[in-house]
Amino acid sequence: MSPREIFALREYLRPELAGRTISDARHSASLTDILEQTCLLGRARELPGRSVLLSMSGQLLSALAMIELDGVVRRMLLCPPDLNPDHVQALINDAEIDAIVTDQPRRWSDAGVYLIVGAGLPEPTLVKPKTERATEWLMLTSGTSGVPKIVGHTLEGLTGAIRGDAPARSDGVVWATFYDIRRYGGLQILLRAVTGGGSMVLSEAGEPLADHVARLAARGVTHISGTPSHWRKLLMSGAAANFSPRYVRLSGEIADQAVLDGLAQAFPNASVGHAYASTEAGVGFAVNDGREGFPASIIGQDRDGVEIKIVDGSLRIRSGRTAHAYVGRSAAALADAEGFVDTGDMVELRGDRYYFVGRRGGIINIGGLKVHPEEIEAVINRHAEVRMSRARPRKSPITGAIVVADVVLAGDADANRSEAIRKEILGLCKASLPAHKVPAMIRFVEQLDVTAAGKLARADA
Repeated sequence: MSPREIFALREYLRPELAGRTISDARHSASLTDILEQTCLLGRARELPGRSVLLSMSGQLLSALAMIELDGVVRRMLLCPPDLNPDHVQALINDAEIDAIVTDQPRRWSDAGVYLIVGAGLPEPTLVKPKTERATEWLMLTSGTSGVPKIVGHTLEGLTGAIRGDAPARSDGVVWATFYDIRRYGGLQILLRAVTGGGSMVLSEAGEPLADHVARLAARGVTHISGTPSHWRKLLMSGAAANFSPRYVRLSGEIADQAVLDGLAQAFPNASVGHAYASTEAGVGFAVNDGREGFPASIIGQDRDGVEIKIVDGSLRIRSGRTAHAYVGRSAAALADAEGFVDTGDMVELRGDRYYFVGRRGGIINIGGLKVHPEEIEAVINRHAEVRMSRARPRKSPITGAIVVADVVLAGDADANRSEAIRKEILGLCKASLPAHKVPAMIRFVEQLDVTAAGKLARADA
């Protein structure tokens, strides 16, 4: 394959996009200026053919380095900020990393790998990187306490759901996401901005939610995505009042009807929908009818190159958007013999619609009966005075476990009604769930933790 046939991210940076930027809370970089500048101190000649671990301190520098490295290095492993230090050496070995690109050389001084030190904001360079190869993009799976798996993608696969997507190419689009761009969900939004000619406003670690949302509003953000947990926290904060995006998307977790309705009420002029995507399966499909779940009619169809089937209640996806391989010690087959990726997400058919009920690995066993915590949470979240909930097991000498629920109430909930609300929640559960799924205890809490990947924390459940 000749260099002309290899497309890299910089191929999308055109002179007519001079006004489009990537920004964080402190700095901004023009998409077109990136073509003439470097954040790697002019060390482009040291990059070609290397397998690189990318570890920048912030998202803006990470975005600039991704653009500079793509099409130059052989493979690029994106290092999320919450990476467990105990897993670093195993990941370096698994991905065959021979260089680390970083602006934190002290952090990596003992890694035993060649360091390419990144600078601050881009500076002019006389040595421009040339597109020489198709870079393999490596990302880490989330939601495991052990060494995460390394998942390999191509730029073509990562942008498969973006090409031809009208919103990504509309004039005046400013993208944002609550995700970190070094994980799959956030990277999808960055790619939409860069390949579609839009601007991108990045989140800032440790920034108070109200300040973050005020910054999004000030920058004129029109299109934004996040997990349902991200959105629930925003709705609870009251910071959405002065923010008016026109395109709101949820992904990464089950989007229940309560959060969809809450967003529709908060943003009455926005298109509110949810998408199915995962690091391994890529972007599967989008649901834009305002309802939880998805129509059964999409099963078995080849829609935009994506085929879906259900096997033993588990959603499986085949498309050119899926990852092509696990890397290193996790290099087991990613797809089955027919090319379908088993997502591990369990669904249930009710009438003409499938509904997500939970993860196969997250089942609670109640006296031999299976319980998906997400199914219980969806019912609890229907209560008008509930903003967020988490169902979890507690050991029981009789059944092995019972279900308890931690519930965050709306800020304007009447404290004097707590016992009445508890009874109302139990009434909802009893009316909608089998007896073994009804929580034995409901505990009101101030907040529920969300992981760095934007998902409801369940490690202590």
